[in-house]
Amino acid sequence: MVSYDFYLNEYAGKSIPQSDWTEAEKRAEDVLEHYEKIYTVEADDETKYDMAICAIAEAVNFFGNAPTVSSSIGSVSTGASAVDISPKAQNKEFYRCASLYLNIYRGV
Repeated sequence: MVSYDFYLNEYAGKSIPQSDWTEAEKRAEDVLEHYEKIYTVEADDETKYDMAICAIAEAVNFFGNAPTVSSSIGSVSTGASAVDISPKAQNKEFYRCASLYLNIYRGV
């Protein structure tokens, strides 16, 4: 588990409030565990792994708080996200965040 203190001081994170850290960090760990099952994942050192968790946690937090736009025509109202929050878009961003710090590839 990556501490909130590491997120603030080593990663220099600012976007996740402490009250949301545990949930975002857990989800980021789950994402990396999944990658380790389907890819070969290597880190130069443990700090890089922790940095990847912080980066993914920020993406998790972003998608959880994605801004929405609403519109209405007559009595019909719709709400949609201002950004693509589809599972495919989230997975692509999580992979990008992890790749900033880790070597991820298919194969042996």
